[in-house]
Amino acid sequence: MKLVLFDKDGHVKTGKNDYDEERHPLSVEGKKHIHISTQDLIYEKGDYFQLDLAEENKYLFVQLNQTLAPSLIYVKDNQWRYDIPLEDNWKESIPEKSFKGKRHYISIREAKPFEIEAYQNLSLNTHDLKDETGAYPHASANVETRNDSTFFAKNAIDGVYANTSHGSYPYQSWGINQQDDAELKIDFGRTVEIDEVEVTLRADFPHDNYWIKGTIQFSDGEETTLQFIKTKDPQSFSIEKKQTEWLILKNLIKSDESSSPFPALTQLAAFGRNLQR
Repeated sequence: MKLVLFDKDGHVKTGKNDYDEERHPLSVEGKKHIHISTQDLIYEKGDYFQLDLAEENKYLFVQLNQTLAPSLIYVKDNQWRYDIPLEDNWKESIPEKSFKGKRHYISIREAKPFEIEAYQNLSLNTHDLKDETGAYPHASANVETRNDSTFFAKNAIDGVYANTSHGSYPYQSWGINQQDDAELKIDFGRTVEIDEVEVTLRADFPHDNYWIKGTIQFSDGEETTLQFIKTKDPQSFSIEKKQTEWLILKNLIKSDESSSPFPALTQLAAFGRNLQR
């Protein structure tokens, strides 16, 4: 595999270490584990990582920044492009030090068989972005409040469970802009087997309202109904083992207990196993 850091014009960026006399291209190749390390690099708007793979359908453990937790992702094709989130709209939805400073370590490795086969949260992806990048799981929605990054669908699978406030990090969530037909989709990029769904509602009461009911639809068209309560705690729902390529959370019914028009979702976890090795 080969990882390269490009600028907005498609030129390879360079870095420098403390004891180097010259700058060097930030490009690396390897078979199972690669990394880019540098002590003198400033990220700029438009920069992006491009990973090229010799094979399709690869499970990888990635960490592209010190502020992002390592994450198991699935790359269906043989290329993954990650646009570094430096646009002004992204600032409030990620840690203040994300992609800042001059010293950086970027790591990508092939996942071990036991990591792939383990029972786990299959929807977790700390490196998901608003648009599809070629890495899965990926979250999308038919509405995101004001196109504000603190309310993007990807926030519901980033592993951050802070839900007693709303807005900037660490309280980012999926916001629905008061739209009654709001739907959120998690695309796994391959067939997985799920037997539990966990929903964490945003609980910034009394600013927030909450949903009392929702429906999970699977890729074969089958659906299951979930009943929610007013709580800040994650709510778990066991389901009969289901093989699916994606799931959609829809038919969300708002409580009439509160006059607030603002229900929102902090996390949606889907627990199970990978079927494809």
